[in-house]
Amino acid sequence: MTRAAGPLAARGGATLQAGAGTLGVALAPGQIEQLFDFVAALERWNRVYNLSGVRDPDQMVVLHLLDSLSVGHWLGGSPVLDLGTGAGLPGVPLAIAYPQRRFVLLDGNSKKLRFVTQTLFDLGLRNASAVQARIEAYRPAEKFATIVSRAVGSALDLFALAAPLLEPGGRLLLMKGRHPEQDLHALAAGGIPCRLQSLAVPFLERERHLIEIGPVRV
Repeated sequence: MTRAAGPLAARGGATLQAGAGTLGVALAPGQIEQLFDFVAALERWNRVYNLSGVRDPDQMVVLHLLDSLSVGHWLGGSPVLDLGTGAGLPGVPLAIAYPQRRFVLLDGNSKKLRFVTQTLFDLGLRNASAVQARIEAYRPAEKFATIVSRAVGSALDLFALAAPLLEPGGRLLLMKGRHPEQDLHALAAGGIPCRLQSLAVPFLERERHLIEIGPVRV
C-alpha cells in the first residue's frame, strides 16, 4: 500500500469492508490495498487534472468504490467492457474485485486514459486494459459478454452504440441515479427488452438504479 493510501485505509477500511460485505463482494487484504491505492492515485491526479468531481478521498470510498462494486452481482461472463470509463469507474474497482474476469476500459478522453493506463500498471492489474477510442470507431477483436457504463446519456442511444459490441446473449448494464423513467419509456417504445434494478449502495443516501438490457440476439 502506498504511503498516501495508508491514512485513508485506516479511516475508511471499516466502511469499505462492511459495504463490500453487504454487497456480497469478498475482498482479500491485497484487493483492499489495491482499492485504497486506486483512491489515493485518483485524489492525487485530481488536484491537477480534474478527473472527478468528488474531491474528498473519504467520500470516494462510497461514491466511487462501493458504487462501482454494487453492479458486480450483475456481471456475466468475460470479457467485460467499461464503456466511457472516465477515471476508471466502475472498471478499475470491478477488475480488482473480480480478477477471474477480463476487463477493457474504453474512453475517448486522452487525459483520463493516461491516468487509467498508469493506474492499471501501478496496481499490477493484468486482467484489465485501457483503450482510447470513441465507441463509434471501436472495433475489438472479440465481442463482450457484458458492457457496463456509468456514463450519462440516453439509454436508447447507448444501446444503439453498444449492441454491435455484444456477443449473442450479452447484456448492457447502465448505472443511473434517480428513477430513469424517460429511458425506460424510450427503450419500451423501441421494443428493447430491459429490466430496472434498484442498486442499494451501502452508506449512500441517494437513489441508484441499474437498467439491464438484454440478453441481445445478434
